[in-house]
Parts: sequence; C-alpha cells; structure tokens
Amino acid sequence: MGKRESSETTVKKRNRKIPKDIYEAELFRLQTELVKLQEWVKATGARVVVVFEGRDAAGKGGTIKRVTEYLSPRVARIAALPAPTERERGQWYFQRYIEHLPARGEIVLFDRSWYNRAGVERVMGFCTPQEHTLFLRQCPIFEQMLIDDGIILRKYWFSVSDDEQLRRFKSRRNDPLRRWKLSPMDLESVYRWEDYSRAKDEMMVHTDLPNSRWIVVESDDKKHARLNMMADLLASIDYHEVDHPKVDLPKRPVMGNYVRPARELANYVPDHVATLLGDDED
Repeated sequence: MGKRESSETTVKKRNRKIPKDIYEAELFRLQTELVKLQEWVKATGARVVVVFEGRDAAGKGGTIKRVTEYLSPRVARIAALPAPTERERGQWYFQRYIEHLPARGEIVLFDRSWYNRAGVERVMGFCTPQEHTLFLRQCPIFEQMLIDDGIILRKYWFSVSDDEQLRRFKSRRNDPLRRWKLSPMDLESVYRWEDYSRAKDEMMVHTDLPNSRWIVVESDDKKHARLNMMADLLASIDYHEVDHPKVDLPKRPVMGNYVRPARELANYVPDHVATLLGDDED
C-alpha cells in the first residue's frame, strides 16, 4: 500500500504544472548561470559537447533555443547537420561530425548527432545491419577518445509519449509558423513507434556507459523538460564565476565641426510601424 501511495504521489508531482511566473524566473536564473558557464569555458579553454537526442517533436529544439538565448554564438554553436552528401557517405561515419567538435573555449550543442545511425538510419533502412553493428561497437570508443582528450561530453535523451507526440504533430500541421517542422519522416515515426523504441533500447545497452551516461529528460511538459535539462547540465560541470575587469565608460568627447549629411541623401527603411498605427505621413 505504501509503495502504491508513493507511486501515485510521484505521478501527481509529474502532472503538476509549473506556474508561469515561477517558470520564467527559474528559466532566467538558469540562463544567467549558463552565461557564467560560458565565461568559465572561455577563460579556462574548456571544451564542452552536449548531445540532444530523442524522438521527433520531443522538445529538443525548443530547449536548445532557451539554452543558447543569451550565449555568444562565437562561443556556443549549434550543430544541426543535414542529410549526408554523396561524398560524406563515402567517409568514415564519424568523420563529418568531428569537424564540428569544439576548439578550446567553445561549447557545441548537437541537435541530433552521430546517433542518427542508431535511430532513424537503423529504423528506416538508411544503413545496413553491418553498418549499424559497427556503429554500436565504435561509438563507445569514439566517445572515450573525446573524453580522454579532455572534452566534457553530456548526452540527453528527450522522451515523449506517443499521445503527446501525435498531439504536437497535429498542432504543427495547422500552424503556418511551424508547419516546416513536419516532414514525411516525422509522420513515418508515428507508424514505426515500436521500431524506434527497440532501436533506442538497443542503443542504450551499448552506449549508456559509466564514462558517458545517457540522461533521460521526460518531455511531455516542455517547460519542465527545459528547466530539468538546464539544471542538470549546470550541476554536472564544476564551473565557477569568472572575474571580469571593471569597464568604465569614457566621457563623451567634445563635438568638433562635424555636420551630419542631410537625411534626404540616405535611403531609410520604410516606416512599417507607422502604417500599422495608421499614422498619416503628411
């Protein structure tokens, strides 16, 4: 009876929605800490790789946007690779991902990664069984090489239920701003739910290892998923706040004899806002 009550309590906690004001305050706090992490990475020359994987519509992209919202694109880069070219298909499988790895003082977030071979390629038949088997054997070695070379590697799997995934697909279908996110491959994943589940389970057996663990993010609630993932990433890295030299703004210099050219000589963007407000240009 006690175990059942404990389980029911856990379910209630998971189903509890976070109030908007609490979400926004905690999101901002975590984003502030991510800026501190970025500055630590720059100062120490650390290299960080964060892998985002999971089913289609699991919330990976939205989380990545929140992670990078206040970060410098010169430090934190997103690697979202398209389908491989004919030349890339003739390379060692991991080769095209290597060039996107971080240099000193950089963070790279992989919006899908080399694990495509264990997921969509495996399920859709884009690789042979032999290529898939080779990947499962080489992947732990590849990741160990990254870790041995000093790269901080974190891997997050975004888990979404089949009902919630279908709801999000339907929402995308009717939204002109997000319709581009819905592809025939996404719809195929609905019919191949069990195939993807088996592929994920097999991938986890071979690649969820003590030195490069998979962290599962339950993402039926996107807000919970974003906060949980960001908090876990920050807690997993032993960073500290970096001191910055104080910057004093100089006093405005005394203006000389410069005369600004007449406004009519430049081409200005049309005042679209004035049109919206109905202002008369005359």
